[in-house]
Amino acid sequence: RSAQEMKHMESISSLFQGSSLGEYQRPDPKSEREAIAAAGEQPWEMIMDKKHFKLWRRPIEGTHLYQYRVFGSYTDVTPRQFFNVQLDTEYRKKWDSLVIKLDVIERDLATGSEVIHWVTHFPYPMYSRDYVYVRRYSVDKENNLMVLVSRAVEHPSVPEDPEYVRVRTYESQMVIRPHKTFDENGFDYLLTYSDNPQTVFPRYCVSWMVSSGMPDFLEKLHTAALKAKKMEIEVRDYMSAKPIESGGGGEGKASMATAEHKSDGTRSPAQLEYA
Repeated sequence: RSAQEMKHMESISSLFQGSSLGEYQRPDPKSEREAIAAAGEQPWEMIMDKKHFKLWRRPIEGTHLYQYRVFGSYTDVTPRQFFNVQLDTEYRKKWDSLVIKLDVIERDLATGSEVIHWVTHFPYPMYSRDYVYVRRYSVDKENNLMVLVSRAVEHPSVPEDPEYVRVRTYESQMVIRPHKTFDENGFDYLLTYSDNPQTVFPRYCVSWMVSSGMPDFLEKLHTAALKAKKMEIEVRDYMSAKPIESGGGGEGKASMATAEHKSDGTRSPAQLEYA
């Protein structure tokens, strides 16, 4: 499905840019929304239009939340580097200053799926959030695509910590399409994202945080990929390390040892209702 959405965005990319520099003409908002949404879907609203990416959002029915979508390009990094930097949890601890904790809890050796525990700072005065999610990735060499999908799960090794607010609703899909090959500079990407940060702040505040935070994260990710390229920082190559896909999804699971998190005596988020 993620790959199909990427194809849809590529097929209408003429809406966003002309065939050569200087030909860009912004379509009217209504036709733009209708084109970006697939048949029968709720329309998207563009909220950011930058040189290297476009950002849209749309309401999630029955909630006060939004789903977000970013379509962008980079020409100075290879798809393999960008893909590997996203997946390398140890390297992310170095380049993402918001990370408090980022550990692989369990790995399915048959499929390469991993359960991750991620604790991250949120803007003051909100409490830090923690996520437990499963991620799975695929490199489709035949169709020249890379896909990384994540969603929130529960895991017995990671009970809720009163120091953090547990985010139980989270989904993310990243699709990367090389302009040429996986090892040559240049690619387009499509990121679709939603979560429920369980905040008592008004909807417009949360929307502002996501719409400003996501481009900031993508730029940090891009910079980290550039550093890995120029400084030859050792980043695990997930393209070659991933086991062959097989149907035995429940077999070959490996648990990762995790240290218990100790509270530092601060008030629990429950006492302040979730910032």
